[in-house]
Amino acid sequence: MSILLTAGQAGDNPQLLNVLDAICVRRPGPGAPRRRPDMLIADKGYAHDSTRAALRRRGIRHTIPERADQVARRTAKGSAGGRPPTFDRHLYQRRNVVERRFNRFKHWRDLATRFAKRASIYRASLVIIAALMWLP
Repeated sequence: MSILLTAGQAGDNPQLLNVLDAICVRRPGPGAPRRRPDMLIADKGYAHDSTRAALRRRGIRHTIPERADQVARRTAKGSAGGRPPTFDRHLYQRRNVVERRFNRFKHWRDLATRFAKRASIYRASLVIIAALMWLP
């Protein structure tokens, strides 16, 4: 399990490529582990041109809604316009699985309020809680 801890005020988007680089899913039998997801479903916080370009370079399909300012910029008078990025509403609804899991983590008070002052203790708590959630 790979967990990347950052400062509390740090945004998620700058860490996206680091998280994608840490993906390593072992396959049954011989062969190299998978290093690339089939699809990335993310919210508007990841809707940046640089993020979309990086995902295209890596060959990762994605579903990320456009922010209102991006739509306005693309459709502004005198603009060259351009094609909007592809967005699958039906597929985007599956993102709620991740949001529900984050909500379950927040039920653990020490994790939600960050009682642990040291990053190593906080990370250890996160790993233990994730293991408890994973067990039936």
